[in-house]
Amino acid sequence: MSAPVVEVDRTEEAAGPPRLSVVPLLRRLHFYAGVLVGPFLLVAAASGLLYALAPQIDDVLYGDVLTVSSAQGTPRPLAEQVGAAQEDLPDGTVTSVLVSDDPKAATQVVLAAPGLPEDYSRTVYVDPYTARVQGQLTTWFGSTPATTWLDGLHRHLNLGEPGRLYSELAASWLWVISLAGLALWLARRWTARRRVRALLLPEAGAKGVRRARSWHASIGTWALLGTLFLSATGLTWSTYAGENFSAALTALNAKAPVLDTALPGGTAAAADEHVQHNGTQATTAAVDPATFDKVLATARRTGFDGPLELAAPADATSAWTASQTDNTWPVRLNKIAVDPASDKVTARADFSDRPFLAKLSSLGIQAHMGRLFGVVNQAVLFLLAAAILTLIVLGYRMWWRRNPTRAAFGGPPKRGTWERLPLWVVVPAPLVLIAIGWAIPLLGISLVAFLVLDAVLGVVRARRATPSR
Repeated sequence: MSAPVVEVDRTEEAAGPPRLSVVPLLRRLHFYAGVLVGPFLLVAAASGLLYALAPQIDDVLYGDVLTVSSAQGTPRPLAEQVGAAQEDLPDGTVTSVLVSDDPKAATQVVLAAPGLPEDYSRTVYVDPYTARVQGQLTTWFGSTPATTWLDGLHRHLNLGEPGRLYSELAASWLWVISLAGLALWLARRWTARRRVRALLLPEAGAKGVRRARSWHASIGTWALLGTLFLSATGLTWSTYAGENFSAALTALNAKAPVLDTALPGGTAAAADEHVQHNGTQATTAAVDPATFDKVLATARRTGFDGPLELAAPADATSAWTASQTDNTWPVRLNKIAVDPASDKVTARADFSDRPFLAKLSSLGIQAHMGRLFGVVNQAVLFLLAAAILTLIVLGYRMWWRRNPTRAAFGGPPKRGTWERLPLWVVVPAPLVLIAIGWAIPLLGISLVAFLVLDAVLGVVRARRATPSR
């Protein structure tokens, strides 16, 4: 019976004295990061794939509530629609109304209700043509229960704040794994004929681990820009790296200007953009439903078209707000503060006036969530998530096939990679690692953990290899 054939990476077993190169370090880093961070990326990609389908899932689960059966006639005044919602939920306090530009969409009347968790509201969906209530849902920043659950699964596994560490760890390493993989594939295929084809297409006729590696590398090359984008945008609203990003925007004076909601002569503070979004701003007094019609008319006169959110003030010294909520390109995200007593606009914050980095951050987040380019955006995210899942499966398959007996996973690439680094890498490496570790803390912490683990495994293997006397 013949001995099993070991499928090795020929670049690891090259004969002759070792030459200076960064490739062995990248190979070992790519291996360890892929193996240890792979499960986190697997969950992030799978949950992201589901989240990309959230609008379609909402249509299936809540279509009878979100849309009207017949879009005929003239919409009823908002006062009637809000009044119907108040009758349907008498214990609630109206905070905002969302008016869509889709003739088949129901009007969303958002109410603060007792017993709800923080940032949650009770939304009543009203037929704008008949003022008939179609149903109620508990919403989180305007999201349905299904979308809220999928969003929570993707961001923190529905475990709350502690669970966000998983998604930040995945986003922190995704760009490192992607770029290291590209560098390894370039090093392997650099001397191949028809270089572009060799980089973008799998190797014809390859078998075994060579075939898996070829597909892994080709798919990774095609998905590279997408994975870098997902990593960068995901980090912008993560817990630790996101805090550093926000601090950098503040230092650069690149944050979006906040709409001033203080009425003339009042002392109200500027409204916080996050708090006002989708009707979560709490009100301290009952709202006159007729005021929504007045604020809507003022917003339309101002030139605000598309879907709008009309939010009631927090107190008597604050203005009402009207915000465009169209996140599809070309976005319409302007805001105004309105004094309903005089129907005058007291302040305005236009998207076009935001600093470039603030615009870029906002658009990037919308694209990450699958909103910026509509169905096309959803399809791209779906394919990206599927590509990442495929890359992870192929990566673990290659790890498995590194062991000739298939009784266990194969070992990591050879040790001693630090000794082979050229001087131009060694000198700036500490400063670069410190800077990256500060900007992306979980990346720095986990990298140190990898190094410690690798060192411990090296000591254990060395002791096992030393013959006993």
